[in-house]
Amino acid sequence: MPIRNSNIEAKIENDIQDINLLFGCLLEWGLSMLYTSVQIEGGTIHIYNDGDLIACFDEDLPDTVIKEIARCQPLRAVFRDSSFADSPAKINVGEIFKMLALDTRVKVL
Repeated sequence: MPIRNSNIEAKIENDIQDINLLFGCLLEWGLSMLYTSVQIEGGTIHIYNDGDLIACFDEDLPDTVIKEIARCQPLRAVFRDSSFADSPAKINVGEIFKMLALDTRVKVL
């Protein structure tokens, strides 16, 4: 009988969900170039085609991470709905991008 570690399984499941969300966006927008991911303040930031798309699907994102993403001025930025504690936090994301990356198209899944 194999040994199972529910923490590892949960981590793998969450990672697969993040990647599924990311690549669903890529397919929707017809993007097909270079992909990389980096860690910013412990959050996983997915960068596609040198900033055509930057995505982060972590829970409860701090404003500092959102500002770092906005400073990159991607064409598109994608977040998960649960990345924000409440509606005001989600509205704040739009305001951050208006100040730092006016031309970025922001989407929340």
